[in-house]
Formats: sequence, C-alpha cells, structure tokens
Amino acid sequence: MTDFNPAHARLFPTQGLSLGLMTPVAAHGLADPHEARRIARLADDLGFAALWTRDVPLMVPQGPDATASALDDPFLWLGMLAAATERIVIGTAAIVLPLRQPLQVAKSALSLDRISGGRFVLGLGSGDRPEEFAAFGEDLQSRAATFRERWSLLRAALSPEPCERAPVLQATGGYDVLPAPARRIPMLVVGTARQSLQWIAREAEGWATYHREETAQEGRIGLWQQALAQRGGAPKPFVQSMLLDLQIDPAAPAEPLPLGLKVGRDGLRDYLLRVHAQGVAHVMFNLVDNGRPMDEVLREIGEQILPDTLR
Repeated sequence: MTDFNPAHARLFPTQGLSLGLMTPVAAHGLADPHEARRIARLADDLGFAALWTRDVPLMVPQGPDATASALDDPFLWLGMLAAATERIVIGTAAIVLPLRQPLQVAKSALSLDRISGGRFVLGLGSGDRPEEFAAFGEDLQSRAATFRERWSLLRAALSPEPCERAPVLQATGGYDVLPAPARRIPMLVVGTARQSLQWIAREAEGWATYHREETAQEGRIGLWQQALAQRGGAPKPFVQSMLLDLQIDPAAPAEPLPLGLKVGRDGLRDYLLRVHAQGVAHVMFNLVDNGRPMDEVLREIGEQILPDTLR
C-alpha cells in the first residue's frame, strides 16, 4: 500500500498521545477569521498536532437552549488555517457525506492536501438532522447505504493506486478529478456513520468517537480492537473528541460534563495518560469559554500537559 501523507505520522505518532483543537475555538456566532488565524499559529507553535472543524450545512437549532451553530464552509475554513500555519494537521470531523456529492468532496480534499503540503485528514460522518436531509433532497433513512456508496467512490477518487481508481473513472467517463496524489490521504469515520465496527476497521484509517465515562470508553476501545483483530493486518488508531473546561486551579478535581470534563491541569494530565494507556491515539479538545484568556488556556495545555502526553 502507498504511504500516507505527512498528516498521518503527525496525528498518530509511534509514541505518545497527540492533542488537537476543534475550531473555531470558543467562538460565539460567526468566528473572526483574523483571530482564528492567530489562534491557529499559536497552536502550531505550541506543538498541537491538529486543527479540526465540523460540517454544519444548515443553522438548525439544537439542544435544550435551541441554539444554532453558524460555521463557515469546512474546506474553505481549513484552507485559511493551512495558509496561516506550517506544521499542524488540518482535518474535518466530520463532513456529512450523505449530503455531499463525493466527487466534489474529492476535489476539495485533494486540493487541501496539496495546498497544505500533505497536512490534511478527511473525517466523514453520516449526519442526523432531519431538516438538513429534507432540504438537500436526501433520504434520512437510507443514509447508511448512501454513506457506503459515496465512501467507495470518494476512496477511489483519492487513491494513489492505479488499480483502485477504476470506479471513479467509470463514474466520470474516464476523467480524473485531479491528478492522483503521491500519498494516501487518511480517511476516518467519525461516530459510527451507522456502520458496523467491522466495516469501519476494514475501510477506514481510524475511528473517531466522542468522550464517554472512562469505563464505558474502555469498553468501546476494546470493541474496536476486537474488530481490528478480526480483520487482521496493522493496528489502526482510536480518536476521541472531548469538551474541556480547563480550570485556573491546577489541582481542581474532575467534574463530568456532557461529552467532557471540567478539570484542572493536573487531573487532565492524569486523565489523558490513562486513556492513552487504554488505547486512545489522539484527543481533540472542544474548549469551553469559561472566562479565561484563550491564549492562557492553550499555553497551559501546550507547555504543561502536551510534553507529558507525547513521551
């Protein structure tokens, strides 16, 4: 198999746990592009492994307070962050594949990978908002099958291997989207995308899922490792997202939040080392705006925690 692009090694080092950030970081409403570029450069300088963003096609109110997320197009957003940085990986977590034409996703992915110098990772999910499926003319109940079909065509369009590219050439009458990349762009399944773990273990370069209580997460990691063992071949990484409310007191005890933790840096460090020992390869933080300057929060993680997780 062709080697992966440089993003794979940066995101999944042979030793230690890498850390990333969901972007925009703690933004209210539409994010300020100037501030986003500044935060991206700071994260790059501090040694964070990745900057992630979500695909939110429509501003559909969600949650108990019925708020609606306003996020820029994920590919354009990541292109901006790639231009502002030098080393850090840029990734989607996740593109809603059943709502997108796979050849257009391939065009954007190939372009971002080339523009960033191989720093791009493509995370894909199946989506779950009925309003979006209705607006885009897609069938919500068929999204599992749609995901598999579009994944196959997208995989072919992104492949560096001539023997794998036949489906895209058949679909286009023999025309490429762009020249084949020199190295493979990692493709992750985010959530389950309504697929079995056996399918994800076979088809994807890794699995990304949300934060759970530690015992429950350990069970999920075990199921992932079982699916990989059934498949055979090389191990594949487990990625975890996490809402983080980092307290100013380093010794503040951990308190559970929906999909994350409220905790001081000492407890966070201990937690990260535990989940890494369980099998987590990368953690993406969704930082809570708790009144602390964001630069201070990033520097505390980058200078006081990150060196220990990468050992």
